[in-house]
Amino acid sequence: MSKAKNLRTGHIGLNVTDLDRSIAFYREVFDFEVLGEGKDGDRRWAFLGRDSRLVVTLWQQSEGSFAPALPGLHHLSFQVDTVEEIRATEEVLRSLGAGFAYDGVVPHGETGTSGGIFFTDPDGIRLEIYAATGADPAHAPTSGAPTCGFF
Repeated sequence: MSKAKNLRTGHIGLNVTDLDRSIAFYREVFDFEVLGEGKDGDRRWAFLGRDSRLVVTLWQQSEGSFAPALPGLHHLSFQVDTVEEIRATEEVLRSLGAGFAYDGVVPHGETGTSGGIFFTDPDGIRLEIYAATGADPAHAPTSGAPTCGFF
């Protein structure tokens, strides 16, 4: 019998500084539902997902902002079916004042067709929304290395 034969990502847990702000952001951007939330003294958390499937957990236990230069999470990526979905999400992000690493949809690599948008949440956590196809072959923001690795 092989070890962890059907292994897949269960959910992603993120430390945040302001739970209410983060819940609002993730609900607006990703259409997540609050599947549960709790408070125990000054400990607050929320479970977010879709169709009763947990995707992201938020834990209010941080100060400052995301530090990309330190070991740990590099970025969190979500796949959608079409570039049109990416562009619709980009409009929502712009209305929220989110920061972007690049302008618009960019390919994952030089002349690639997969690509997406790269942005940050209110705590500076780096996020990506991409589609496997539909990002017209174009010059990538980074040459010789994956775009998603260096933002």
